[in-house]
Amino acid sequence: MSAPQGLLVTASKVHVPFKTELLSEMAEPRFAKRPPHLVGILATSKEDARTYAEFTKKACEQIGINFELRLVGEARVGLDGEGVGIDVEEAVLEANDDVEVDGIMVYYPIYGGRQDQYLQSVVSPQKDVEGLNHQFLFNLYHNIRFISPLTLRPIPSSHLPTPLQPPKPGQDEPLPPGSVKSVLPCTPLAIVKVLEHLGVYNRMLAYGDRARGKVITVINRSEVVGRPLAALLANDGARVLSVDIESIVEFSKRPSNGSSSSAPAPGSSALSKFHAHHVVTPTEFTLKDCLAISDVVISAVPVDSYKVPTAQLKDGCVCVNVAGEKNFEADVRERASIYVPSVGVMTIAMLQRNLLRLCGYQDAVKQATQAMAGQ
Repeated sequence: MSAPQGLLVTASKVHVPFKTELLSEMAEPRFAKRPPHLVGILATSKEDARTYAEFTKKACEQIGINFELRLVGEARVGLDGEGVGIDVEEAVLEANDDVEVDGIMVYYPIYGGRQDQYLQSVVSPQKDVEGLNHQFLFNLYHNIRFISPLTLRPIPSSHLPTPLQPPKPGQDEPLPPGSVKSVLPCTPLAIVKVLEHLGVYNRMLAYGDRARGKVITVINRSEVVGRPLAALLANDGARVLSVDIESIVEFSKRPSNGSSSSAPAPGSSALSKFHAHHVVTPTEFTLKDCLAISDVVISAVPVDSYKVPTAQLKDGCVCVNVAGEKNFEADVRERASIYVPSVGVMTIAMLQRNLLRLCGYQDAVKQATQAMAGQ
């Protein structure tokens, strides 16, 4: 008799309540005359990027969002001469200025490294559905969860909210008057929502600390997925072991340096007196060490040959595959209690949710501007 296998949980199951929420918002009067308009900018000939764009278009059409794919540069080679010479930055700036465009996403990687990071901050934060603009990333890394929509400017303004009263266990953090939720990168957020659905997050604990007690390994420290995901999880209380090709570091609000205090480590940012946020410390761990103690293992390595060794997994752990290539071996469910093979449909749902939120933020900015003009 063979040993029982762990559960297979697909992102489509997690996706159902979020799609219901999105359809409900789309039925609001705000979108009766004109549906939200999302522009995707494709500047690469890579097939996986084009496939993701097609997937995004189909998902948007299903709930009534108007999706437009703008091909520039390398993506237009072989089609026609038009647009080949248009730089991706120019395409982003045009979309920023287009009043008919509510949201913008760019299919990365294009150039790689710092040039792609620069492009992420060219996208107006008022239209950044991916949550990769440096204003949003600053908020993410400093655990600033709420902002005034009036601070969403192409040129950033420093903004530190006053300390908030800690919420009671089991309650969400109260939204301060005049503020809105900061936009989060859609793939890391999708993974967090999957983990919430699976019960990895404990709703009996206080908001912002519901992953406390969990050890989570995140394999790949990219600026788009791995690093912001590690920060998100650590800011929610988890001890995160971030594995990359050159090193393994720990993200935690409670560094494992012999202290059980959640206070910031010596030398960390003074901002933490407003928002206790993660710090990053080096470790001497190997991947095998990490896997042996991890309650959750998340892998996002974009290489088909990379596989997480099943034999090294902690028995009963949760495994989440984020890469298009399967990063776990075929027998992963013999050790994992739950295996999530992909999160793509949830990533799109979070992108759509960010778009609808930004539409509301844009309305708030317009109303405030009109009110000031009328004074």
